[in-house]
Amino acid sequence: MAKLDRRSFLKKGAAAALGGAAGLSAACSNQDSQSGGAAAVLGGPKFSWRMVTTWSSTLPVLSEGAKLFAQWVGEMSADRLTIRVYGDKELVPALQVFDAVSSGTAEMGHGASYYWQGKVPASPFFCTIPFGMNGQQMNAWLLAGDGLKLWEELYANYNLVPIPCGNTGVQMGGWFNKRIDTLSDLKGLKMRIPGLGARVIKLAGGSAQLSPGAEIYTNLERGVIDATEWIGPYHDYIMGFPRVAKYYYYPGWHEPGSVLELMINKQAYESLPGDLQAIVRSAALRANHWMLCEFEAKNLIYLEKIREEFKTEILAFPEEVLAALKVYAKQAIEELISDDPMSKKIYENYRAFHQRVSRWGEITEKVYYQER
Repeated sequence: MAKLDRRSFLKKGAAAALGGAAGLSAACSNQDSQSGGAAAVLGGPKFSWRMVTTWSSTLPVLSEGAKLFAQWVGEMSADRLTIRVYGDKELVPALQVFDAVSSGTAEMGHGASYYWQGKVPASPFFCTIPFGMNGQQMNAWLLAGDGLKLWEELYANYNLVPIPCGNTGVQMGGWFNKRIDTLSDLKGLKMRIPGLGARVIKLAGGSAQLSPGAEIYTNLERGVIDATEWIGPYHDYIMGFPRVAKYYYYPGWHEPGSVLELMINKQAYESLPGDLQAIVRSAALRANHWMLCEFEAKNLIYLEKIREEFKTEILAFPEEVLAALKVYAKQAIEELISDDPMSKKIYENYRAFHQRVSRWGEITEKVYYQER
């Protein structure tokens, strides 16, 4: 082996290092010119947005999830997009969120699309419908089927961009101040219930009202309503419903898998650079998953607390009642789609997907739960 010349080695090494650095610099320079460059991204424009919500600012999971979404957007964007979250009445009342975002009063909103049924008849299909798809199936329709595309088409008419941003999973059937033993027990019943579930209660002979979550306890305690649905044991316990209603019914036929929505003012969304748009969508889908997991993890814990701490009677709706409600649900949907062409278009796609995914569920999850 030839004797190593130290001086020659160092010269060659330095030249190679300089050449490598130059090559790397050229490669980075070329990449930056194609993508806008990391420096350009970090030094890009900053945005400060407001998000209005339909929830009390202290409500676990729902308000909490909206705040986490805002936090994640800030972290991923290095604070190039910061979002301040407002609860019910802090900037606008809960049921004015849709209009506030549509008009640009706020750039973002978080809520449940069936709250806007009076303005947008087809909106419940993107939250939940009675005896419809569960949370997993709704996510599949929205993200792997045509659901999100149809939702975007619907909301474009209102200057909004929608993104799924949470899911409650299957809910409980609600709190009642009298037993529901037969269908006749629903006649004259005053119930807080939104969406198409409200129409079903009316067809069954009851009356329905929509009120924000913050008003439900007082209305139930004072007899303004005889019954209410909300979400499930975790929230219902925190809201104090076991103190003012004796009977807790299941299943949540009216809300088998309720999607929560992020709505964004269209002009505001389009003003964002592409990477910030991607960050918003990514954070929304993270929140979508997180909220469903939180409800799934907490509901049984709080159902047991309700059993142990109160004299609540936890009851299943009689089969006769559920069968009748299912007939009324079909009638409510038929009325809706006969009056609104967009609802018809959306429901036909929804129903076809539901039929396919249910056939798969028949030989998988349903059998598994039966045999387990």
